[in-house]
Amino acid sequence: MRDAYHEELDSIGDSLVEMARLVGSAIGRATTAMLDADLNLAESVIAADEKVDNLQRDLETRAINLLARQQPVATDLRIVVTSLRMSADLERSGDLAQHVAKVARLRYPQSAVPHDLHATILEMGQLAQRLMAKTGEILITKDVDLALQLEQDDDAIDLLHRTLFQHLMDDRWKHGIETAVDVTLLGRYYERFADHAVSVARRVVYLVTGDYADEVDPATAAAAAAESAAADSEQGATTAEGA
Repeated sequence: MRDAYHEELDSIGDSLVEMARLVGSAIGRATTAMLDADLNLAESVIAADEKVDNLQRDLETRAINLLARQQPVATDLRIVVTSLRMSADLERSGDLAQHVAKVARLRYPQSAVPHDLHATILEMGQLAQRLMAKTGEILITKDVDLALQLEQDDDAIDLLHRTLFQHLMDDRWKHGIETAVDVTLLGRYYERFADHAVSVARRVVYLVTGDYADEVDPATAAAAAAESAAADSEQGATTAEGA
């Protein structure tokens, strides 16, 4: 019975990793669709968001069933509750990637982004995708140090976001109000996507240490991570013996 319980806990973690993989791919593909005015690619990103939504709904159902049937305590309770919050962050990330693709569809056959901002938007898309890839790695490894570093990576997205606004406020802007609105929205979508990736990473810190990321001392975090890894190893050995 307990083996099945821990398998269910593990399956929730697997779903989070899959959601991170899907939304990371979506933001990269949506960026390409927008910059290249690729309607088919944009449509595929928009349609694929349903899979992320379904994963979240399924995860929520399994998590609630675990809470009702198993009444987990201590670390297990933290896993279930934190996973529900992380799944919401990842689902919202998928929505933001979909929003980027919808801008691409709306402006087809033109690109929504002026040529002089292509490089900036491309970099924001690539950074957002890399941030989510790191988040997926953090979900797998429970690497607290990497999770704490992710916020520094997010600073680069924030800097690019400010760069977009500097272009928009420049007196030499010549692309009109409609394009300015598109660029403003796109900048916000990427900035929020990155924020959700960081939020998931911060929740992993809480999951491992029991403390919020801004309260964690790196040395304490390393000790907690080692203890968590040892507990996982012991649990695996116990399960193997039972089999």
